[in-house]
Amino acid sequence: MPRVSSRPLDLFGRASSFRSLFLAALASGIGTWLAFVALTIDVWDRTHSGSWVSALLIADFLPAIVVGLVLAPVVDRVSRRGLMISADLFRFGVFCALPFSRNATTIVVLAGLAGAATAFFRPAVYAGLPNLVWDDDLPRANSLLQTAENVTTTVGPVAGGLLVAATNPHSAYWINAVTFLLSAALIARIPARTLQTAKSLSEGHLRDIVAGLRLILRARALLTVLVVWNLVMVANAGINVAEVVLAKVSFDAGDFGFGLLVAAAGLGLAIGSFVAGPLLERRRPGEMYGGSIALMALGFGGAAIAPNVWVATFSVVVSGIGNGAAVVCNALFVQRGAPDELRGRVFTVLMSSTYLVLGIGMAVAGPLTNEVGARWVWGGAAAITAVAAGTGLALARGIAARGGLEPMPVTAQPTSQAEAQQAI
Repeated sequence: MPRVSSRPLDLFGRASSFRSLFLAALASGIGTWLAFVALTIDVWDRTHSGSWVSALLIADFLPAIVVGLVLAPVVDRVSRRGLMISADLFRFGVFCALPFSRNATTIVVLAGLAGAATAFFRPAVYAGLPNLVWDDDLPRANSLLQTAENVTTTVGPVAGGLLVAATNPHSAYWINAVTFLLSAALIARIPARTLQTAKSLSEGHLRDIVAGLRLILRARALLTVLVVWNLVMVANAGINVAEVVLAKVSFDAGDFGFGLLVAAAGLGLAIGSFVAGPLLERRRPGEMYGGSIALMALGFGGAAIAPNVWVATFSVVVSGIGNGAAVVCNALFVQRGAPDELRGRVFTVLMSSTYLVLGIGMAVAGPLTNEVGARWVWGGAAAITAVAAGTGLALARGIAARGGLEPMPVTAQPTSQAEAQQAI
């Protein structure tokens, strides 16, 4: 059994396929957030309508809900590498077409098509990850991958705003198209058999969907993520909607205050996801999960009662750290709780459920914020998150600290890889 290195970045040197996957996610993530800002500005400049901007945002996550509820088994039936490359090439085509769009309707439709490709890409990435690294390295691999996502979420919008201000939205579209080509090329370097040790044999599409749902309800690790993270999504919906009101009305901090809170959340997410891997190597995952969500509750509550935006900023960093660490735990629970042939659909279904709950929660949070104010919404979110933390501690108590199977090491010689595949 390999010994985990104490240096976080050593995994890049030992696992070349993971390095390729990480760089692919980093490249496409930066491009995606560049384009997100450009899409929003483009739609607003063409329509000057908040309703059109809302339609764009809905088009971004609605396909993930549909894919999760209707097409989740596809992620397990086909080659994960082929699915990811196809999704990248499809998104490349979409963003090459966007500069030629003539109206907001075309932009929203194309954004929805890109969102549908992403709904297949992300579950395939996280479903294939356990096959690229040893189980001892899995917490750290998830930590690094989530850190890359969080860094792109922080850096991408800033770079996108500067780029669009200096040129136009079309520049961001072309750059994003190139990042998807780069991502596809990097993923093509990963041997297909290392991303997927077993394809699912279909028993009929409806039965395949039911099989994934049945596994989620029966496996403690998966049920924990379903119950606990959807509770957290209810709280996050209120946080997301009321954040701008908290900054501009409760703290009278203006646009700067709102940007400060958003940046603080991004910083916390990056810190939390980065430190989660090493911590999970030393602590039981159930304790880590419940503790991380409790940290979110503490941060939300602190911001709700903060006297000014500066104190609230510190609290938001704290909540972000908890959020970032908890997301790493989520991925780890699913990867160790679902067999390879079902893992893709489980990720897809769980992601779609959280998007659905988040969307419903945001629809409720808007009128609620108008009625009671941002501080009460954030306080309520803190209470809900505290309940989620307690539930997470209770449900995750019986989850093993390690997976039961050893995935093959991608740095091993071909004979060792074959032996590892047989063991799986």
